[in-house]
Amino acid sequence: MGSATLYHLAKRGVKVAGIDRHSPPHDLGSSHGATRITRQAVGEGAAYVPLALRSQQLWRELEAERGVSLFEQCGVLIMTATATATSHHGRPDFTRATLELARQYGIPHEAWEGAAIRQRFPQFRVADDALGYFEPGGGYLYPEACIQAQLDGALERGARIYTDTVIERLEADGQGVRLHSAQSSWRAKRVIVAAGMWSAELLGAPFDRLLRVCRQSLHWFEVADPALFPSDSPSFILAHGSGDSDLFYGFPPLPGENAVKVATEQYTDNTTPIDIDRNLHPGESHQLFSDQVGRWVGALSARTVRSAVCAYTVTPDFGFIVDEHPALPGVTVVSACSGHGFKHSAALGEALAQRMTTGHSDIDLDSFSLARFG
Repeated sequence: MGSATLYHLAKRGVKVAGIDRHSPPHDLGSSHGATRITRQAVGEGAAYVPLALRSQQLWRELEAERGVSLFEQCGVLIMTATATATSHHGRPDFTRATLELARQYGIPHEAWEGAAIRQRFPQFRVADDALGYFEPGGGYLYPEACIQAQLDGALERGARIYTDTVIERLEADGQGVRLHSAQSSWRAKRVIVAAGMWSAELLGAPFDRLLRVCRQSLHWFEVADPALFPSDSPSFILAHGSGDSDLFYGFPPLPGENAVKVATEQYTDNTTPIDIDRNLHPGESHQLFSDQVGRWVGALSARTVRSAVCAYTVTPDFGFIVDEHPALPGVTVVSACSGHGFKHSAALGEALAQRMTTGHSDIDLDSFSLARFG
């Protein structure tokens, strides 16, 4: 969110600086891991669909501007593996919700039962009563490349970037907002905080009670049968139970890699930016494969080629927060995105830049306000 907003503000000629506690793109937050799913019909709710659609347009524009590859449109397949009702990001019956939104917005798609899924993509071992949603316009993004392209574009337009700089405190002083680090301070007319899992400690109330950090693990399993899992396979989300953790998602093998990236999500164990365990333990990959991946996906070996850790900053309803800070005039908060934000980041950056410069945005962001939490 930070790099996207910086880029779009710089495109509008705003005098703007980006400040990061590390050197982005990096692997210490929530925007790494080589790939991120993008989809147009977003089962989390109708408010996200315009963001997803606009973001895909912006990724293509950025590709043309920078001469880099950012978005692979391989399609996305969302499956409920049995007739069991499923939940994802707090939304019950996620696959059917996705189908309904696709119909509502006229998004090209196909609805399949289990036999059709197995016939088209035999690597998935779903039941006959499975429900599948295939969206040819979806696929995956290269997050590190997206961030770098936006930072480069912002720099070329005059933005300043300060890395390895920790903002410790924000202070509204009547003339704007003062930002304090251990080394220096800045004053800005407006500040946009896209601090991810560091948001609660920086922003204070009410964010310290609304946001929690959940550690997530990513695993790359070796492809045992490349004929069954070719590189032109779709990105996928496979739900097989009623809980938010009864689900995993994955990607096709990247060129030159004989491995498939797969991950699940957990929202039970909370952590902090300081305490997060960034080490992957052998049992984590084994458990994911034995409990989920090996049951529902063929063609993969239990051997893990590599792994990584990231963090989701989660709100009580698994939605976004994009709003003004209630106690700090001039501070806008974004990026508490509950683990499903990257696909929307380009359009959110544009919308925030529009709000900062014109007072309103083309895409309605009211659904992401703090008011819904009371």
